[in-house]
Amino acid sequence: MRNMIEWTSDAGCRDFPAGKEREMERKITWETYDADHLEKLEKINREYRDFLDNGKTERECIDTIVNTIEAEGYRELDSLMSEGKKLAAGDKVYSVCMNKSIVMFQMGQKPMTEGMNILGAHIDSPRIDVKQNPLYEESGFAYLDTHYYGGVKKYQWVALPLALHGVVVKKDGTIIEMNVGENEDDPVFFISDLLIHLAGEQLEKKASKVIEGEALDLIIGSRPIKLGAGDQESEGEEKDKAKEAVKAGILDILKETYDMEEEEDFLSAELEIVPAGKTREAGFDRSMLLGYGQDDRVCAFTSMRAMLDVGATEKTLCCILVDKEEIGSVGATGMHSRFFENAVAEVMNLAGEYSELNVRRCLTRSCMLSSDVSAGFDPSYASCFEKKNAAFVGMGMVFNKFTGSRGKSGSNDANAEYIAYLRRILDEKGIVYQTAELGKVDVGGGGTIAYILAEYGMNVIDSGVAVLNMHAPWEATSKADVYETYRGYMVFAEGAGM
Repeated sequence: MRNMIEWTSDAGCRDFPAGKEREMERKITWETYDADHLEKLEKINREYRDFLDNGKTERECIDTIVNTIEAEGYRELDSLMSEGKKLAAGDKVYSVCMNKSIVMFQMGQKPMTEGMNILGAHIDSPRIDVKQNPLYEESGFAYLDTHYYGGVKKYQWVALPLALHGVVVKKDGTIIEMNVGENEDDPVFFISDLLIHLAGEQLEKKASKVIEGEALDLIIGSRPIKLGAGDQESEGEEKDKAKEAVKAGILDILKETYDMEEEEDFLSAELEIVPAGKTREAGFDRSMLLGYGQDDRVCAFTSMRAMLDVGATEKTLCCILVDKEEIGSVGATGMHSRFFENAVAEVMNLAGEYSELNVRRCLTRSCMLSSDVSAGFDPSYASCFEKKNAAFVGMGMVFNKFTGSRGKSGSNDANAEYIAYLRRILDEKGIVYQTAELGKVDVGGGGTIAYILAEYGMNVIDSGVAVLNMHAPWEATSKADVYETYRGYMVFAEGAGM
């Protein structure tokens, strides 16, 4: 969820004592599961943990997703276009945009002009990016200069073991993949912090200024290169190495390990700094997961998994997982791009339905769950929440009728008729859900991709999983909410639509 600083209802009715107002009842999701559900819950969460650990960047997510869906029978749109294949009900298609966004289609029985059921989420997460001219040496340390991505509390990123993920693209087009810090025998990296003994002045600063953005530089080494008589170096090169011997040592390691022959290769690199380590079960009862990037990969995984597990559907089913949500959904791989619309047009063309008017009819008649996380109620910070309209961890999937900030600025505001439809199909299947807002009015706010899809005139509502520590290096979710959200997405995917 990009930062911008109701209750579960029973399907039936009950009698209440005269004069006593009926209160909407929250359900604790765990209490609704039998042994069979608990077994499925653990299986889904094991898969989700693997998904998080294997996909700490957008590119890694796309690789993981493509490998998964191709094993389930999905075929690439470009290949089908080259073959001139005609699509029919049950066919499974996907298209990738620049290795950072993906859209999947499962063709339904009805024409696409009657609309699709769409699950959408984002796969980018707050992090720290490496600048294009990043490498320097200072006082015996080699650093990478950085620029943070998305809404972060900068002080949360210091004094942590960090990993480096991404790609370096050489001038000849060779792509070098980098993933350092995740294996037990890998080195890790870190951003230093000032020791408490000297931090008197620092601690007087606002939290937003305690760690400045330009102070988030990554320490990557401290050992100077050893120059010997046997080194085949020109006199000028040897002097340069002696002057910045630690940096020179890092460049030699990069050349030997990753075939980066020149420092200028950083100019065409995309390197992301993320917390090192795997997602872990949390709590003595192992009821929660603590891991990086759950905003919004928890919704991306549950959307993808629901898409794969659903059977034949009346309407075409679509899942779109996009990049750049954390910085406004901009760029060629963000939701504002034409990638999604173009893919819909190409699929309709292979289905024999294409015209500009038919594309418009398909989109405006679609229904969407814009899947993004919600701020879980935190008793330690209760004053920031309006408790009646907050999302509670362990109480099911969450719907946000609107997001935005203060006077609903910048939000999608879902129609009551659409919410009523969702209530009905979820209640019929016994799905536990809750409704929420993002904190108290005037305290802050946030946004998602929902308002962008709503511009087509389709019904859209935000839905997803309650998260603690949102946008922190380690975020927490309930296993029960992950599973229940997956179940809810399955019900939506199977629905006939409005």
